This record gives sequence, C-alpha cells and structure tokens, in this order.
Amino acid sequence: MKHLLSIEQLSSREIHGLLDSAAHLKLQRGRDGTQLAGQTWALIFTKSSTRTRVSFEVGIRELGGFPMFLSKNDIQLGRGELIKDTARVLGRMVHGAIIRTFAQQDVIEFSEYSGIPTINALTDDEHPCQILADLLTVREKLGGWEGRKVAFIGDGFSNMTRSWLWAAKRLGFQLAIASPVSCQPPAEFLTALDAPNVSVTADPRIAVTDAHVINTDVWLSMGQEQQQDKEREFAGFEVNAGLLASAAAGHIVLHCLPAYRGKEISAEILELHAATIFQQAENRLHAQKAILVALVR
Repeated sequence: MKHLLSIEQLSSREIHGLLDSAAHLKLQRGRDGTQLAGQTWALIFTKSSTRTRVSFEVGIRELGGFPMFLSKNDIQLGRGELIKDTARVLGRMVHGAIIRTFAQQDVIEFSEYSGIPTINALTDDEHPCQILADLLTVREKLGGWEGRKVAFIGDGFSNMTRSWLWAAKRLGFQLAIASPVSCQPPAEFLTALDAPNVSVTADPRIAVTDAHVINTDVWLSMGQEQQQDKEREFAGFEVNAGLLASAAAGHIVLHCLPAYRGKEISAEILELHAATIFQQAENRLHAQKAILVALVR
C-alpha cells in the first residue's frame, strides 16, 4: 500500500490487516515506537480539525517521527499555488503527507506528483481514517460485523456515508442508510457500487429496525453551514430513544463528532452511549498509527 486515499481503494484483506495492526498498536501504546524514526510528516489542513490533527500529531510522535502542521495560511496554497507544485516541493523535503481538504482530486494529485506516502485525512468524497476507527470500535464492542446490521442516519451521500458504503462493499455486512430523498446516494453510484447488502430508505425507523450499530453524523458538513434549507429536510432523523426502540438488543451508537445535541442526536442518547463514542474517537489514534506503519514498511 503506497497511499491511503479512500476506503474504495482498499481490499478486504488490507482493511483487516490495518485493523489487526491498530489493535496491536493500541495494546502496545506507551512503549517507544521507531517506525517513523528520523522522519518528518507534513499535515496540510485547509479544513479545521480537533480529533484528526491531534491524533495524527500524537501518532507520528509515538512512532518516533516529527509532525509539521501547515494550514492553508502557512503555505502558498492559500495564495493560489497549484497543488502539484506544492507536492513536488514537499516531496523533496518531507517523508509523508497527511491532507485534510475539500476536493478528493487534490489528494490524488498530491500523491501522484509528490512521490511520498499520502493520507486522506478527510475530503468531501471520503473520510477513510474515520471509518477504520469506527470498524475497530465495532470489532471491540461487538466482536465484529459478520451477521450484523449497520444503520447510518443522516446525509446519505456525505464523505462518511460514501466511506461506509465502500466498507460494506468490501466487508459484506448489511448497511441501511436512512436519509431525506434529496440527500440519498445517486442511483448511478449505487449501480456502480453493486452491493446487494446495501439498502437506502427515507424512513429512519426502517433502517434502525434490528440494527446492531446505529451511526450518525452532523447534517451539514464543513462548508455547508449556511444551507439551512437542507437542514430542515432532516426533521424526524434525530437519533433518540424513540427511534432506537426497534434496534437490536445490545446495540451500540456511533458518532464521529463534533456532535450537535438536539439535532442529529439527542443529549440523552449521546450521554448514554458516551463511553462507546469517545472510545471511537480514541481509536482514531490507533487506526491512523496503523496506516502510518503500513505506508513505511
């Protein structure tokens, strides 16, 4: 594996391998790592971040490397320099790059021109690091996803849901997406995905029925904050006690955070499942360390 750009690019075997590595690194945390010894990794962020930035900076340091954070205001990208030119410069100076930005093509282009390992830390198309952490959490809490039903309640074609769709395709678990019709995956995407284990509905009650994992996210992704008309379409999509009444016994609730209580999830349910949700947040560190290790082997 040369880069981590999407869940789509990963095979089932690669996903399992990354999760096995993440579990091992989690158990070994606190013992000095040397996999990135002498290496400097650039974190190029044009979108704000809490969990992604902190987990990558800590992870790089725990593996013996040095993180270099670069916001769009720190480098010439903020003044219009082409991504391929930035890539060709940084590729001669640093050992790897972690990019959090809007366009998926920017991450792809950077990987092509830089010649160094490149990680997608979130784009508008996918959020692969988050989904790997989520899968690790499901494995820890439920023993795995085989024979399980995962429900995603919210924007049906956000970066999170696209990554979940590819994860379902690769791993074979049942995935039910509940989303307003205008926010559902396009028919052509679902046709290309060709995953009979995936279903889409406008009724969150159908998606949640007998679900073992109930996942949600903010209704408006970064850059969409002013789209109040879109937010109004999500009336009835809050993950709350009433909605979860038909979920499978022993179900877990996931949220990639930040969470807006009283919108996509009720305060009661978030606090009831806080131990799982913040375990999920911690697992960003371990999953991302596994990605880093895989890219420098």
